[in-house]
Amino acid sequence: MLRCVSSLCRAARGAVPRATLELFPTLRNPGSGRGKWTFGGYKMASSSTQTPSGHVNRLIHEKSLYLQQHARNPVDWYPWGQEAFSRAAREMKPIFLSVGYSTCHWCHVMERESFEDEEIGRILNENFICVKVDREERPDVDEVYMTFLQATDSGGGWPMSVWLTPDLRPFVGGTYFPPEDGVRRVSFRSVLLRIAEQWKENRAFLCERSEHILSVLQSSSGIDRGDEPPPCLPVQEQCLQQLKRIFDEEYGGFGEFPKFPTPVNFSFLFCLWALRKGSPEGTQALHMAVHTLKWMMYGGIHDHIGKGFHRYSTDQTWHVPHFEKMLYDQAQLGVTYAEAFQISGNEIFADTAHDILQYVLQHLSDDAGGFYSAEDADSLPNAQSKVKKEGAFAIWTAKEIQQLLDIEETNGNTFGDIFMHHYGVKKEGNISASQDVHGELQGQNVLIIRSSLELTAAKFGLDVARVQKILSMCRDRLYEARRLRPPPLRDTKILASWNGLMISGFARCGVILRDEGYMERAKLAASFLHENMYDLKSGILLRSFYKSHQPIADLVPGFLDDYAFLIRGLLDLYEACLDEFYLEWAVQLQDKQDQLFWDSKGSGYFSSDASDSSILLRLKDDQDGAEPSGNSVSVVNLLRLACYTGRTEFMERSGQILAAFSERLLKVPASLPEMVRGNMIYHQTVRQVVVCGNRDDPNTRQLLETAQSLYVPNKVLILAEGTQTSFLYSHLPFLLSLEQKDGKATAYVCENFTCSLPTTSPAELRTMLVLSGTQQSSPL
Repeated sequence: MLRCVSSLCRAARGAVPRATLELFPTLRNPGSGRGKWTFGGYKMASSSTQTPSGHVNRLIHEKSLYLQQHARNPVDWYPWGQEAFSRAAREMKPIFLSVGYSTCHWCHVMERESFEDEEIGRILNENFICVKVDREERPDVDEVYMTFLQATDSGGGWPMSVWLTPDLRPFVGGTYFPPEDGVRRVSFRSVLLRIAEQWKENRAFLCERSEHILSVLQSSSGIDRGDEPPPCLPVQEQCLQQLKRIFDEEYGGFGEFPKFPTPVNFSFLFCLWALRKGSPEGTQALHMAVHTLKWMMYGGIHDHIGKGFHRYSTDQTWHVPHFEKMLYDQAQLGVTYAEAFQISGNEIFADTAHDILQYVLQHLSDDAGGFYSAEDADSLPNAQSKVKKEGAFAIWTAKEIQQLLDIEETNGNTFGDIFMHHYGVKKEGNISASQDVHGELQGQNVLIIRSSLELTAAKFGLDVARVQKILSMCRDRLYEARRLRPPPLRDTKILASWNGLMISGFARCGVILRDEGYMERAKLAASFLHENMYDLKSGILLRSFYKSHQPIADLVPGFLDDYAFLIRGLLDLYEACLDEFYLEWAVQLQDKQDQLFWDSKGSGYFSSDASDSSILLRLKDDQDGAEPSGNSVSVVNLLRLACYTGRTEFMERSGQILAAFSERLLKVPASLPEMVRGNMIYHQTVRQVVVCGNRDDPNTRQLLETAQSLYVPNKVLILAEGTQTSFLYSHLPFLLSLEQKDGKATAYVCENFTCSLPTTSPAELRTMLVLSGTQQSSPL
């Protein structure tokens, strides 16, 4: 999903010189990667231009899978770096910057149609210095030029195509361009020739205009209202109202289509329910979340055979997905479904959370402990195919299913009959022409659940337990059959930020679902990052890790999201296993994050540090999208860390972030639901639930499990075992005054380091948490 600095885009839009775009009238509004899947009536070609075997460019030496995918193009690609910049300056050629990622479907399409074409390769090589960037590896580069693209009304999405002056200033850009001119779309070939012509004839003008564009973007990029107080609580009501206006009452989700999971919305809605339980607003928030989660769970966006969730739905009903699978979606949705179970007690949500984590364990896990980034949407339909198609690995014909499940059950019905009814399989295929952008899915089926187990059982005269067993057996059989298909490409890049989210996923699910194995998996991932992606001497976290041998000096240092997401993961992991090592590391990372990214003048965190001179703008992401923004996550991280360390500057800094983004929060809070959640917790005050006792004592474990069993968004959990030289005792002197009552494990609920009367009863602790303003679960 597109993530842009949207308020900056709106501020700069209109201020950017229109004359620059008027040099290229055919480039206006070239489309978007956010779901505009028809391009001026142009139908995508399914054939591939074969690349001659002799082509090998510099990308062959890169670690990024996305860059390696382009290593045999006839284009003379460079990675982002000084070698390309120096050549552009020496030859006074513009830079063609192409940004994408390994599992990006439209990136694959543009490669097949254009970058593998000999003639287009020649035009590019003769007129431009061509640079490829993996946006997952270099989000700082992507953010700068995506901001430009959005600000100039040029759409937004991937592949991103931007033309730069030799000193890296953008002057024109777009997203996907087709290989041939259409009624409403200009071809990539025509775009290249027009830009090359204008560069020769109007170079001085383009350079002047590009400099002006950059100055406008720089002047518009400030988020610096840190001298104001944090916004008031009515922000949460406004956020809810904005989400209600776009909520789909029938099928769930927000907006029409394409529909994205957007876990940050669920996080906000659950928090609002918990802190306003019993109010109309709280009831509405919970309804919106649960209704959407059920439709997603039953829809084709959920892979009912291979487990996990695809990226998004291309239609309103969650039926036909965009088939790539991203680690960050699995991480966040695992927590979302586990919390839905924690709140509702409905086992279907727990089953879905298990399903997601099992997918990650089976398909996105490295034996050493890290988590891989993604699985592609495209794959070969069979071993004889030469051209990959989107969704080929996941779709089915009715005939295939009937042959695989031709096992008679009763009354002349087969397992296949029962399965096909329950999962909406049709002989002619269940995908309509309007849902099939490329014309590749006709006659195929994407499995969806549109009938309850009870109705399916009634239709076939069976009991529910028997139907459940049959469907499980059928899914297993189809899974084994699917394993024989050519699998989609897997990107084994290990990113610190997404691994931080996944550590949270396994830690939180381990606690809620009472699964020690999940907690152990989170520990293994944390150890992997500490050993392989963290420099003990400098305290620097690395952005990415590749399985091949790599000196740390050759790798990209981490960005704000890497620190913020990992800190959250470590805090969640501490609350799961209560090992203070994770608290200590989280504090070290927070101190380094403050050093590298904090804006001492305007407050808030920049997305990147100031060390790379090739990054022309330091920006602050002001949108919670497919992933939450680093600033939004840091609001709650800092509040939690203040409770664990007693350092009041952490709480002050949390408030300063909220103040810096106050204008955005007051005007469009639904664009920052995770930060609205942080604002709610900031005003509600975080409570410390302190359990004094030995972790091996059954009474201690009961108190801990009671605190962990409740959905309480504004609490931290502390185990005080009496080890006075430990991290917690050295930072929180008030723990010394808390004693075990009558020699038994004892719990306290503390606020601003002032504690309640002690209790040794799990039931009393539950009541204390409810009466102190937090909420217990209730059935739906």
